[in-house]
Amino acid sequence: MKALWKNDAGLFEIARRELYTAVVGDIMDTLGFRRQFLPPQVQPLKDDMVVIGRAMPVLEMDDEGGEGPGRRSDVLNRPFGLMLSALDDIQPGEVYVCSGASPSYALWGELMSVAATNRGATGAVVNGYSRDTRGILAQNFPCFSHGRYSQDQRPRGKVVDFRCTIHFGEAVVRPGDIVFGDIDGVCIVPREIETDVFIQALEKARGERQVFEAIKGGMLAQESWDKFGIM
Repeated sequence: MKALWKNDAGLFEIARRELYTAVVGDIMDTLGFRRQFLPPQVQPLKDDMVVIGRAMPVLEMDDEGGEGPGRRSDVLNRPFGLMLSALDDIQPGEVYVCSGASPSYALWGELMSVAATNRGATGAVVNGYSRDTRGILAQNFPCFSHGRYSQDQRPRGKVVDFRCTIHFGEAVVRPGDIVFGDIDGVCIVPREIETDVFIQALEKARGERQVFEAIKGGMLAQESWDKFGIM
C-alpha cells in the first residue's frame, strides 16, 4: 500500500476516521519502537475526544521561588515562565505537549484552550492535571491529562523551554513528532517512521475488520490467526 495522503491534513483525517491508538502502537512495536505510549494516567476529558497533530513539546518545572524581581533567570521572573510565549508560538496542526513537573497542579485550562484554538492547535496533552473542565468541554477542545484538579500552576511551576525534546513517562517527544490519542491512551509516532507506521496501521486496521467478521461468523480464534495473522 502507498500513502493515501498528500499532506498532514489528509493523514490526520484518515487517522481520525479509520485508526485508533492500539493499532498504531502495535505497528510501532513490530518496528522496534516499544516505548511510544505516554503513561496510562493521561486520558481524555471526554471519551470521544481524539487528538492528532504535530508535537509542540513544552518543558515545565516545579518552582515555588516566586516571580521576582531579582531571580537569577529572567524566565523565572515572569508569571508562568515561558508558558504564554509557548501558547503564542503554537502553529496550526500542532499539539501542546507538556511534561517535566510533578503531577500536583493543573497544567491546562479554559483560557489556554481558547488561546490554542485561535492559533490552530489540535489539542493539548499534559503530564499533570487540567482544570476549568466545563469551559474546555464547552469548546470541545481535545484535552488529555491526569484528570480534573483546580490547583493552579502559577505559584508552583513555570514553563522553562519549548520546542525542545522532552521525556514524558518512558516516551521521548521531539518537535514535529506525531501525537495521536484516543480513549485508550496517547502515543508518539517519531517523524522518521511515520509513513511506514500509518501505512501499516491502515492495513492492519482494515484486516482487523475482516477478522472481526470472521470470528463473529463462528471462526475459531486459532483458525482466524492462522488465516489472517491478526489478533
